[in-house]
This record gives sequence, structure tokens and C-alpha cells, in this order.
Amino acid sequence: MKGATLVALAATIGNFLQGWDNATIAGAMVYINKDMNLATSVQGLVVAMSLIGATVITTCSGPISDWLGRRPMLILASVMYFLSGLIMLWSPNVYVLCLARLLDGFGAGLAVTLVPVYISETAPPEIRGQLNTLPQFLGSGGMFLSYCMVFTMSLSDAPSWRAMLGVLSIPSLVYLLFTVFYLPESPRWLVSKGRMDEAKKVLQMLSGREDVTDEMALLVEGLDIGGEKTLEDLLVTLEEHETLETVDEDGQMRLLGTHENQSYIARPVTDQQQSSLGLRSRHGSLANQRGIHKDPIVGLFDSLHEKMPEAGGNTKSGIFGSMFSTNADVPHMKPAHWEKDVESQFNKDHDDYATDDNAPDDDSDNDLRSPLMSRQATSTDKDVIPHPTGGSTLSMRRHSTLNGENSMGIGGGWHMGYRYDNGEYKRYYLKEDGAESRRGSIVSLPGGHDGGSYVHASALVSRSVLGPKSVHGSDVAPPTGPLWSALLEPGVKRALVVGVGIQILQQFSGINGVLYYTPQILERAGVDILLSSFGLSSISASFLISGLTTLLMLPAIVVAMRLMDVSGRRALLLWTIPVLIVSLVALFISELVQISKVANAALSTVCVVLYICFFVMGYGPIPNILCSEIFPTRVRGLCIAICAMVFWICDIIVTYSLPVLLSSIGLVGVFSIYAAVCVISWVFVYLKVPETKGMPLEVITDYFTFGAQASAPSKDDT
Repeated sequence: MKGATLVALAATIGNFLQGWDNATIAGAMVYINKDMNLATSVQGLVVAMSLIGATVITTCSGPISDWLGRRPMLILASVMYFLSGLIMLWSPNVYVLCLARLLDGFGAGLAVTLVPVYISETAPPEIRGQLNTLPQFLGSGGMFLSYCMVFTMSLSDAPSWRAMLGVLSIPSLVYLLFTVFYLPESPRWLVSKGRMDEAKKVLQMLSGREDVTDEMALLVEGLDIGGEKTLEDLLVTLEEHETLETVDEDGQMRLLGTHENQSYIARPVTDQQQSSLGLRSRHGSLANQRGIHKDPIVGLFDSLHEKMPEAGGNTKSGIFGSMFSTNADVPHMKPAHWEKDVESQFNKDHDDYATDDNAPDDDSDNDLRSPLMSRQATSTDKDVIPHPTGGSTLSMRRHSTLNGENSMGIGGGWHMGYRYDNGEYKRYYLKEDGAESRRGSIVSLPGGHDGGSYVHASALVSRSVLGPKSVHGSDVAPPTGPLWSALLEPGVKRALVVGVGIQILQQFSGINGVLYYTPQILERAGVDILLSSFGLSSISASFLISGLTTLLMLPAIVVAMRLMDVSGRRALLLWTIPVLIVSLVALFISELVQISKVANAALSTVCVVLYICFFVMGYGPIPNILCSEIFPTRVRGLCIAICAMVFWICDIIVTYSLPVLLSSIGLVGVFSIYAAVCVISWVFVYLKVPETKGMPLEVITDYFTFGAQASAPSKDDT
């Protein structure tokens, strides 16, 4: 995971630059106004140009990134930052300054929109949340360092606002070098363009492994949008069966793995087995949600995480780590027409989105079917140790090269298999059931079928992207129509409700108002008097206070990074939003009830500190993390652009309505509104936002699709 971590750090420099610029312009405006004697409206325009630029660029950044790639857009962001810094360093008048601020907004909009997407598409599921919290950390770190710089420059006799703003070009140049010479293209975007060889090399660099067959197959399957999904409860064997047809008379079946000579042996769970063994059905988890107001998708996702091993731990060393049959004597069963039909079908049906003008001429590794069709021995295949005589489960797990650190899978404890059924291939996303009574144990089937031992697993089943035509000759290729039409897919629509809703509520939850009010709170607490005793001017003291406020965020974000993949996104929101509500209520109570000057100042200070710390632990980073996870690969850029545009529009509304609200209804009224929005936010998260920790992106989007389809009213109900 070292490669993915370093790539995420390099990409997040763009968020560092955004935080740096936000703090710098706040400090520089004091000296810009003195130098140019600007009217109040013009001062607001100078600050607003960055927001306007970010909003404008966001409207097209997503579709363009789906067309050109994530990396070129990050390079463009670094160029915009660099140019804006140079122009602000030179700017002879307010018009040039506004132009520079517009370019700066372009860079900020691209970074805020695409960095979370880029990190999500390159990070392993086990640490994706942790790495996607880096933008919040580096953004706050940039603000703190910028305030330190502005404070230091304010101590001089003649501070230069041009120098303050122009310093941005130095870290921007570093970012430009990283984006050009170090950052790879997103492997998921490369797969969507059919550039399989490049995607494989990027995955090898990110994971530090030569064998990335499972990940490649997963990325290919992620090209599908919508489609019929079913959920099955299976008992999956840990032992080899030397002779087994694809399906036998008892319903037993072989699920093909992505590697040669790898397969699972599975059978559906019968009602008798479910009741006698106390197994839990995911169908029941979904059906039980129909009678309450919580979105059934939320209940479905919750059932996947109940009492599972934490995603931040070693999830690959469990029972599923040994579920592959790896003996070379076991045939890897594929119909004779598999290669011929798959090749002709993909060449015919996928040219419109699975090819790229820049793709290499040699298409041996750029065939979308190559992950499943690979005939070359991998390093894993060469090191396979034959199954010990006697076939005990313990011995097999001990000797299998697929156990522990070498365990194969698609991340987060999930595995993928294929089954040939009725002329087409079906894809199975598998994960061991998390019930406490079953976790870490072997389930022996009642009746002793072949003496086999099985574990209970949930399987999300759908048609495979890699499958050939059905026996009836119907087209089973994934939808390849206009991407805008994909927004009408039930799963995508449900994900957009979550993404857009949480972005709107986050912006109206009060962070801008609290940060605006913080200097006044700290002044009441006597911090300005304390600082003035050290000979600091009121301007320098205000900069130092702002820097101290930003410093409070950093340890809280570190805690969030640790918990993001352990407790999860949904849990962090449900825990931290109530603290925001209590803090806001206490703030407007301190304005209404005068106890004493010291007591009120102390209460207000504590409330502000609690609000800021718990906001950056949950509501700060999580909306962007969720939006980068819940959309399918082919429309992820488009959907994230919609969510980001909503974010920037709401940011503008909140920023410029705050002074009006303060003058009309006062602090008490403003904080009352923010507290009410936080209550609505908690209800929205509880009812609509699912838990996505530790799940591969493709599995998340498929479960959204299945949940939307399963919870939709049937014809019989209408």
C-alpha cells in the first residue's frame, strides 16, 4: 500500500494549495484595501472571483476528466495555481488581481472536485477512507502555515500583499512537477478506455505486486452500469473436489476464479439449512427495511458490515483467504467457445467506449477480456503448494499461498467468481457472512454432503461484462449509450440523492458562520489582550488567532483518519453531528443568557473549539469521500461534477448571506438556523447514507443498483 499512499500524498498537494490561498487572501485583503482604497463591493468581488472560478470550472471538469483522464486535469490545476501566483505577484491593478483570482479558482475547483475521485480510484479499499481524509488534513495544514507566513510578514514595517499572494507559485511549482513526473493515470479510467496494459502497470506500482489479475478483472466489471442484480446466500467450500461438473443435480456449482486453476465450490442455502444453522439472509435484511422509513439500501449495507472484521485490519487472512482450489490437477472449466465468442463480442460491442486513440498498437494486453482469459502462469501459480494428503481444512489454509499476505481477492475481504449459466457468464461478488456465531468458524452441512465443510457467504450476482452472447443471440453487452442517460439508472439516481443532499446540508450546517465568529469569541475570552501585552498590533493578533483556530483542526483530523476505515463514514457522521448540534445550541444560549463575562467567554470558546474539531472529524471530509465512492466508473466524473457544483453554489450562498443574516436576525437567529440544519443532517444520514468502508468501488455501485431495484415498488404493489 506504500505506492498508493505516496500517490495520494502527492495528489493532495492541490488541496494544500487551496487551504493556503484561502488563508492568504483573508490576510492580504487588509493590505490590499489600504493600498488600493477599494470599495466594499470591490473587496467582496476580489474574494468572490475564486469562488466564481471554482463554480464555473466544476460544471465541466467531471465530463472532461471522464474524456481526457484524471491526471491531465490535475496537471491543469497545478498550472492554474502557478500562473495565478505569478500574476498576483505582479498585479498592477484590481482588474489584473481579479483575473488572477479567477485562475486561482479554476485550480481550486479542479483540485477539490477531482482529488477525492483520483484517490478513491487508486487507493485499496482497506485504507481508502484514511487516504481520502488527507485532503482535509493538508488543506487545514496549508491554512495554518499560510497564517503563520501572513503573521510573520505583518510584523514588518511595510508588509507586501503581492508577496503574500505570490508565494503561492512556489508550492504550485512543486505540485506541477509531481503531477507531470510522478502521478500515474487512474487505472479505472485507463480500463474504461481499453488501455489494459497501462492499467496493469499502474496497479502493479500502486500495490507493489506483480500479480494484479483480480484487480484488473474487477476494474473491467466496473464498466457496467445498472443491469439486473440478484442477491444469493451461498455455502462456499474450503475443500477441493477433483471431479465436479459446472452444476450437479444437488445445485452444487463451481465458480471460476480469475486465475488459472482457481475456483470456488458453492451451493445455495436451503430453508432447512438456514433455520438449522441460524444463518442470516440478506434478503431478510432488505425486506425488513420495507416497513420503516430508513432507506432499504442503508439496511442492506449495514447488514454487510455487522460484526465483520475491521477493514483497517488484516482482512485477507480470514477463511475466505483459502477458498480457492489451487491444485493444478483441477481443470479450469470454460466452454470451448469462450475465447472465440468473448473476443468477437467485445470487438463488436465495446469499440465506442473501450478504445482510445492513444492506446498502443499492440492490443495483446489491451483486450478487455484479458484479465479472465490470461493463460500465462503468474508468480502465484508458480508457488502453489499442492494440497496435502488428507485434505484437512487447517492444513490447506496453512500451506495455501493464497492465505495471509498472499491472499487473493478484490480488496476489503471481498472475492469475485464467475459461473457459466444458460449461455452467459454471471459475476459473483462474495463475502463471508459476519454473524458472530459463524465468523471464523466452519459450517458443516446437515446430512454430510460429501463430508464437505462450507462457510456462509453473501453473493451479489449479475451478468458479467466479460460474458459472450446468450444462446438466444441477444446482446448482453453493458449499456453504451450517452452517459447522461446513465443518470436515469435507479442506482445512479439513488446515489445522486445521497451525494447532492449531503453536500447541501454540509454547507448549511454552520462551519462558515462559526469560523467567521471565532475571532470575536476569542477576543471576548481576552486572547487579544494577552497578545497585545507582547507588543503585537491588533492586525497581527487577529492573524495569530486565526492561525491558532486552524491549528485546532489538525489533531482532530488525525483522529478522523484513524477512525475512517475502522468505525466508518456513516458512524462518524452519526456520532459527530450531535456534538455540532449541542455546540451551536450552547453558543446561542450563551448569547441569550448573561452569566458573567468570564463564564460566557469560556463557554463560547469551548463550544467553538468542540464544533470545529468535531466538524473536521466528520462533516468536513466525509461528503467528498462518499461522493467519490458511490458512482459507477463511467459516470463518476460527471456525477462528482454535479455534486461539486452544488457544493460551490451553496458555498457562495452561505458566504454572502451570512452578513445579511447577522444584521437582520443576529447571532442567535443564525446559530438557531445552523442547529436546525444539523438536526436535519443527522436524520438524512440515518435514513439515506449507507456505510461504504472497506468495500471496493465496483461492489458499492452494484449494491446501490440492487438496493434501488429491490426496494422499488413491484407491479403487484401498484
